Amino acid sequence: QVQLVESGGGLVQAGGSLRLSCAASGRTSGTYGMGWFRQAPGKEREFVAAINWSGYTYYADSVKGRFTISRDTAKNTAYLQMNSLKPEDTAVYYCALVFGLELATMKSQYDYWGQGTQVTVSS
Repeated sequence: QVQLVESGGGLVQAGGSLRLSCAASGRTSGTYGMGWFRQAPGKEREFVAAINWSGYTYYADSVKGRFTISRDTAKNTAYLQMNSLKPEDTAVYYCALVFGLELATMKSQYDYWGQGTQVTVSS
């Protein structure tokens, strides 16, 4: 089993920044990728960003150029640096983990999920 714990969410004004962290623990040996998704009220959970074991990244068009995903494999932690935040970025942000080498962008590809952290951007 793998446990994922997100942190770093909060309330920020439009144009501000936040940095989310996702710490993985448990059976994390082996290669794996990590991703961030978000879910706004009344909407489906959507892909935000992903990073694979090799460090390749992929972003949703809506966050490209504003968000940066990174990871520290020694700490089993992934990060999401969010800059130039907009009210439409308001959502619960979830991190996820997928074993293997793939750069996963779909919810169904991921094996484990965190509980989520709220991000609220005020206008």
